[in-house]
Amino acid sequence: MNFKLYIIFLFFSTTLFSQKLVETKIDVTKNKIGAQFNLTLKTEVDTLSQVTFPKGKNFGKLEVIRDYVIDTIKKGSRYELIKKYGLTQFDSGKYYVPSLRVLIDKKMFLTDSILVEVANVQVDTLRQKMYDIKPIAEASSSKSWIWKLLLILLLIAGIGAFVYWFVKIRQRKKIEAEVYKTPIEKATNLLNILEKKELWQKGEIKDYYSELTDIARNYIEEAIEIPAMESTTAELIEGLRTASLKKKMVLSQETIENLERVLKQADLVKFAKSKPLDFEITEDRKKIERAIVTLDKSIPVEVEDEEEDLLNEMQRQKQIQIQLKKKRNKRILMAAATVIFLFTAITTFFIVTKGFNYVKDNLLGHPTKELLEAEWVKSDYGNPNVSIETPKVLKRIDLYKTLPKEGMALIKDMQSFAYGSFLDNFYIMVSTASFKQETPIDLAKALEGSLKMIELQGGQNMIVKQEEFNTREGISGIKGYGTFSFINTLTKSSTKLYYEILLFSQNGGLQQIMILHEEGDKYANQIAEKMLNSVELKKVNTNE
Repeated sequence: MNFKLYIIFLFFSTTLFSQKLVETKIDVTKNKIGAQFNLTLKTEVDTLSQVTFPKGKNFGKLEVIRDYVIDTIKKGSRYELIKKYGLTQFDSGKYYVPSLRVLIDKKMFLTDSILVEVANVQVDTLRQKMYDIKPIAEASSSKSWIWKLLLILLLIAGIGAFVYWFVKIRQRKKIEAEVYKTPIEKATNLLNILEKKELWQKGEIKDYYSELTDIARNYIEEAIEIPAMESTTAELIEGLRTASLKKKMVLSQETIENLERVLKQADLVKFAKSKPLDFEITEDRKKIERAIVTLDKSIPVEVEDEEEDLLNEMQRQKQIQIQLKKKRNKRILMAAATVIFLFTAITTFFIVTKGFNYVKDNLLGHPTKELLEAEWVKSDYGNPNVSIETPKVLKRIDLYKTLPKEGMALIKDMQSFAYGSFLDNFYIMVSTASFKQETPIDLAKALEGSLKMIELQGGQNMIVKQEEFNTREGISGIKGYGTFSFINTLTKSSTKLYYEILLFSQNGGLQQIMILHEEGDKYANQIAEKMLNSVELKKVNTNE
């Protein structure tokens, strides 16, 4: 086997044993931007076989602009099927026609992957008419930071208004949490609380009369046991007179008339929009209070036994504990709401000023950010020696067994070290080899072998770019870089990865550095840049 073939699969070769049923051809491997590549797939099958060729608008990064009808050629008892596609690309660079799936009798066969190059179209400035450069357009003078600040302030104000509204509504709808021993105690305290609200002084006369009469009605319902809350004023007064006779209550006509007068006044305020004078409002409040006190004193006292008193006291204490628990839960809820509000406001501020990714990476953490900020280690790997600084110490891996026996016979020493894998956020590999006989090494062919390895590991739609790379000591090599889609065979998901491969040849030895990470990961880009800037190579010791 030719020695250059060993170099291609030196580090990552995988032996494939399969019958070649699908032949893959392309008319040209180098073309101009927008020009058509003609891809041909050919297979020979039985006359009863069913063949399904791939379909799609794109094959990798190449656009399918023509999908030709299948040509069929009969050869005795077999058919030769020929399927052609017209492909193109409008950006310069190197692209792979990926391995395509052809189904023959429901069995899948993969076509060969082919590397093609799209070249720029040269512009003839002598024949083509040229135009002056347009003047620079003035940028907008708006200050984006002012809008960001206003957005933050509006957001905080909105959250603050919501919290205030929530607390205010809760306070308005709150039923007095205290547990009172008697209805008169409850009514007296509620009247005092009503006065402290100063509703009628603020112009909320309707609300004031509603609460005032509700206190009176609620007392009558609890103490005298008549449906005062659902009754009209006339029904309430009639029911009060009837109850006073049944319970043998001593009530003066003046007390009932004063209560009736205030209730009618409240009806006029609520339904006829009447507006009593200040002294009338004060006098109505006094009438209600006197009526409640008089009613309470007129109710005959029932003597309860000690057991019933004890039971009532136990129930009252139980109610008090329940109310205390509710208050405690409310305080906890308010504290949690305050913390959430502050957290949301601060997080929003940093999202607007710094961006969402900044907050996510610093709050939730980012794997490659942690690598970048870790304590880096500088170590020497392999022979010929490669010195490189990495965020983690590379561990030795065994790639020697992947070589064919013929290739193993030519290798004097091979060492490989790595961190991570294709499935991780960041992958690093350093590999070196020295040979028993000094032979010129084609680095471009070695790069093709490394790219083939990536394809065998699940890489698709590969874009390849190549340039010269020099270390700080002036040692020259090549750098291959670009992107590819990695298919995870377990989750069936696809991830866009960016790769960089450095290859050097010294005294017949080969040194390689491979870096893989997710495309667009700024922290991974910084790690790769720092690593490549730290690369140092040492020449092979020829005395060994």
